[in-house]
Amino acid sequence: MTDKIVVYQKPTCSKCRETISLLNESGEEFESIDYYKTPITVDELRELIKKLNLPVRDILRQHEPAAQYLSASSDDEIIKAMVENPDLIQRPIVMRGDKAKLCRPPEAVIDFLK
Repeated sequence: MTDKIVVYQKPTCSKCRETISLLNESGEEFESIDYYKTPITVDELRELIKKLNLPVRDILRQHEPAAQYLSASSDDEIIKAMVENPDLIQRPIVMRGDKAKLCRPPEAVIDFLK
């Protein structure tokens, strides 16, 4: 594979740290994006969701307090809320080329190393 692996993550998240550790151990080159320091735009999040091939609600962190106000919201409203409040985005999201995966558990990143 020639496409570089990109990890969208939060440094204080244990699952993100485990995923990055697995990538470091693999020796595979990757780019790590802390989406708190480098915010994801609405268009970027839409593209990630398309590559994840998941419903928008599947990447919404349901247990976050702000998520309770989104139960009757449209996908567009949820995406906008996730961009405005990154705590609402499930993590880590790993992307390579036209594929992306929510790496929960972190071992799911191994699929990108084959």
